[in-house]
Amino acid sequence: MKLLITGGCGFIGSNFIRYMLEKYHDYEMVNLDALTYAGNPENLRDREKSPRYSFTHGMIEDTDTVRKLMKEVDCVVNFAAESHVDRSILDAQPFLMTNIVGTHALLEVAKESGIKRFIHISTDEVYGTLPPQADESERFTEETPLKPNSPYAASKASGDLLVRAYHETYKLPVIIVRPSNNYGPFQFPEKFIPLMITNLLQGEPIPVYGKGENVRDWLYVEDNCRAIDTILHKGKTGEAYNVGGDGEMKNIALARHVLSMMGKDERSIKFVQDRPGHDYRYALNNLKIEKELGWKPSIKIEEGLQKTIQWYKQNEWWWKPLKERLSIESKGFWER
Repeated sequence: MKLLITGGCGFIGSNFIRYMLEKYHDYEMVNLDALTYAGNPENLRDREKSPRYSFTHGMIEDTDTVRKLMKEVDCVVNFAAESHVDRSILDAQPFLMTNIVGTHALLEVAKESGIKRFIHISTDEVYGTLPPQADESERFTEETPLKPNSPYAASKASGDLLVRAYHETYKLPVIIVRPSNNYGPFQFPEKFIPLMITNLLQGEPIPVYGKGENVRDWLYVEDNCRAIDTILHKGKTGEAYNVGGDGEMKNIALARHVLSMMGKDERSIKFVQDRPGHDYRYALNNLKIEKELGWKPSIKIEEGLQKTIQWYKQNEWWWKPLKERLSIESKGFWER
C-alpha cells in the first residue's frame, strides 16, 4: 500500500510515518508538508534515505501538487493543520486557510482520484467543553454535537463537516479520527508537556494557566498511531472514531507529576493569566473504537511521561534550536 501523508513533518504525522514504516515493510509513505513553524524536517531526517519514503514541500491548498501526488497513492491520511489555540486567538486566518480551504482542496482532488480511503485527523476540541458541574463519568461520544469554542476548534469542526459532506454527497470513502491531547517525542516545545520538560531542563519555571483547574485527557502518540493504523485498515467509511487516552487529569496535577519525575518542587510553577474562553474539560468515550475495532490505549500516563521526559533529555539537539526561536515570540503558547 502507498499512503499520502499530509503534514507528515509535524508531531503526530512524523510519528505515524515512523510507526508505519517500521510495522509494514512493504508500505510506502509519501509526505506532503508546507514546513510552517511546527513542521520540522529534522523529525524524519533519519528516514530520508529510505526507498519507501519520499518528501514533497508544498501546501495542501495547491491542487496541482496534490493532484500529482494522489495519482500515485492508494489512501490519504490528513494530518495537515494549524493546531494551536493561542495562535488562533491572535490570528485566525491561517487556521481558516489550512484547516478549511486546505481540507476542501484535498477532498476535491481525492474525489477526482478514486482514493480508496481518506482518513481525516481531527481533535476532541470540536465538541467544545464539559462544564465543571458535569459528572466525572460524562464524556463526549461520536454523537455529541459539535460546539467548538476557539477559532482553532471552529476551523477543525468546519473541516470535519466538509469531510462528512463529501461522503454523504459524493460517497467519498472518508473516516474522521478525533484523538485527545497527544504527547511524546518530537512534539513542538510550545505545547504544555514538552514546554514543562524543556523549561525544567533549562532551569526555568513552568507556566500554568489560571489555577490549573482545566482538565485534559492525555494520549501517548504511539497509542494514537496504533489507533489510526487500526482505523485505516478496519474502520467503517463515513464514520467518526474517538481516540481517548484514559489519562484524564487537571493541568496542575499533570504539572506536579512532571515536577516529581524531574526532581523539582512546586516553586518551579508560575501561574499566569488564563487564556480567553478556556475550555474547562475534554474527555472522550472510547467505547465505539474499543467495541468495533478492538483498540484500547496501552500506555498509561505515568509510563508515557517517563518515556517523554527521557526522550527530551536525550535529544537536546532537536529541541534547543526550536526553544531559541520561540524565545523571541510572545510567551504564553504552551497548551493546545
